[in-house]
Amino acid sequence: METKNLLDSPETRSGQAALSDNLPDETVMNKIYYIRSQKVMLDKDLANLYEVSTGRLNEQVKRNIKRFPSDFMFQLTENEFGSLISQIAISKRGGTRKLPLAFTEQGIAMAFWST
Repeated sequence: METKNLLDSPETRSGQAALSDNLPDETVMNKIYYIRSQKVMLDKDLANLYEVSTGRLNEQVKRNIKRFPSDFMFQLTENEFGSLISQIAISKRGGTRKLPLAFTEQGIAMAFWST
């Protein structure tokens, strides 16, 4: 599977049409969770929407960590992740090895629209 450079891809810099024109609203809405009094999207769901690996997304975030303050992105605690697993039936087997990152609306925009 080919991975895309999230911050340098001309497809992502050209505008939000890449996501919004191709996906039903329900698909996106079903991937938004309410955690720490914020609407967020998990790294795996965000990566799936943009057809990149979760590892690639997280790699780009780490390379540009100064662009992601805590109000843009945060890592879930074990308790938060455990609660999420029970609420939405995320499988523990074969699943994540690390606690997922949660991106706020600003964090999603920063991941895909900055240069």
